[in-house]
Amino acid sequence: MLNVRRVNYRDPADAQALVLLLDAYARDPMGGGEGLAEDVKARLCGDLAEHPLTTSFIAWLSDQPVGLINCIEGYSTFKARPLMNIHDIAVLPAHRGQGVGQALLAAAQAHARNRGCCKLTLEVLTGNTVALRSYERFGFAPYVLDPAAGQASFMQKWV
Repeated sequence: MLNVRRVNYRDPADAQALVLLLDAYARDPMGGGEGLAEDVKARLCGDLAEHPLTTSFIAWLSDQPVGLINCIEGYSTFKARPLMNIHDIAVLPAHRGQGVGQALLAAAQAHARNRGCCKLTLEVLTGNTVALRSYERFGFAPYVLDPAAGQASFMQKWV
């Protein structure tokens, strides 16, 4: 039976599961195809524990971690309310298509509602059609204010 629980970043079992799942995601082609650096693995959960607006959930099947969602609270200036960004969502390949991602999204949504958030946001590669379909099934849609202006595009610049 699938059980989704909030991560305690200071609990060694939770920390180990989070790093295992995030590293598996990083190694996936949709996560960049390269595992996490050892220094990242060593300090990640300690760093997350110091960020009070970060929350993670792990989906457990019996005692095995099979999925992860990392959320970071932000703020919507247009609504003057918090928002919740889904920064990472990962499901181990053998467990995809079995509702794990939907259960993780539901946990993030419930947490966002409890925090008074006005919306959930996430980014997804346009070529990740399986994830796109999953997010759309959950109710996500492209961000558009005025169709004539086009849809929002996520950009980055390393500093």
